[in-house]
Amino acid sequence: MPVPFRLRRLTTAALPVLAAVALTACSANYPNSVFTRHTDFNREVDVLWKILIYLGTAVFIFVEVILAYVLLRYRRRSDNDRPAHVHGNTTLEILWTATPALILAFIAVPTVRTIFTTQAKARADALQVEVIGHQWWWEFRYPQYKITTANELYLPVGRTVNFTLHTGDVIHSFWIPQMGGKRDLVANHTNFLWFTPDSVGVQAWNGMCVEYCGASHANMRFKMFTVTPEEFAQWASHQQSPAAFGAVPAAGAAPAVGAATAAGAAAPAAQTTPAAAQTAAAAPAGAAAADTAAPAPATPQATVQQAGFIAYPREKMPAYTVPATPLPASLRYNDALVGDAERGRQLLSTGQGGCVGCHMINGNPVMMGIVGPNLTHVGSRRTIAGGLFPNDTKHLARWIKNSREMKPGVIMPTLGKGEFDPVTKAKSPMGLTDEQIADIVAYLQALK
Repeated sequence: MPVPFRLRRLTTAALPVLAAVALTACSANYPNSVFTRHTDFNREVDVLWKILIYLGTAVFIFVEVILAYVLLRYRRRSDNDRPAHVHGNTTLEILWTATPALILAFIAVPTVRTIFTTQAKARADALQVEVIGHQWWWEFRYPQYKITTANELYLPVGRTVNFTLHTGDVIHSFWIPQMGGKRDLVANHTNFLWFTPDSVGVQAWNGMCVEYCGASHANMRFKMFTVTPEEFAQWASHQQSPAAFGAVPAAGAAPAVGAATAAGAAAPAAQTTPAAAQTAAAAPAGAAAADTAAPAPATPQATVQQAGFIAYPREKMPAYTVPATPLPASLRYNDALVGDAERGRQLLSTGQGGCVGCHMINGNPVMMGIVGPNLTHVGSRRTIAGGLFPNDTKHLARWIKNSREMKPGVIMPTLGKGEFDPVTKAKSPMGLTDEQIADIVAYLQALK
């Protein structure tokens, strides 16, 4: 029987598409694959997946063979051929009822076992991490260490971690594909997820939201870093310390000279410039600390020295974990500017930068906001904007200038002088010049 022309044409057009899909699916380098065995959670799910895929494949082959046999054996051979009428076959009906029931039993037992295993409570000595989803960024709290950070999750290899999942607004879904497990963050309800990254080594991984949550759902990302237990202890000790540069002490208090550390790691001293130290030494007793800590000269070269492990090395991050989101072509900034960290501190501390009401910097009592991400050690983070851009001068300056142009729907207002705000459809009432933005960037980058 000849094949209709239209069917042949459709088949010819579909073959290249099917071939392209098949070749794409065969890539062995897909960075966000769930078919890994990096955690106990992943291994449990992987075993269940293989049982389902093997049994499903066997059933498919069996059914298709029987179907092909029936089509060939009982096909109509001529116009005068009439098949014999069959009333029923009790044996056959029992078989096609019992066989699927037996297959379902084989599937149900490992499925229920895996559900109970992955839904059980985490070990008592597990690392506790509270995850809070916001539109559109991630907040991570380590209650055992009294640490709060954003968009970057550090976990020690070999230690079970228990995630307590909350949302600050709408439904989100927390997922690190190569670690396994995915849980929704639901309002007025607490979900839990645990796993042990025991077969990963020191590595960087992609995390994301996989439940549509608004305009920037696809931009709600984060990075997870697995590090050695020693590195995690040093990182946690550093995160517990206050901001390392320009911390503003309370009125009448002596400037901080350092912070205690744990696990034998040296803590960073509170950094001030030589000019600030001279000014503080010469100040009369009882003078306001904010006045004594403010140096006059510029300090664009201000850096922070920290002993031990601060952050995952940028140069060791795999290419697929490094953000490559293009910048808006319309967003301009003078990249030749060199900011002054102390002036940037003063801008933020006096509220001129517009950041006081939203962000916290531990060690700077003026910065006590909780609406946006905690910025205490923002200079040591590898990404900004919910994992959307790399944390460098080029991207950070433009983010401060017009965040809404870079990421749709963010709460952070447009701060650049004369910048058009995509949300309000008007020029921003804020008035930060490129020079002031450069100073703020210098300060934030000094907060290692």
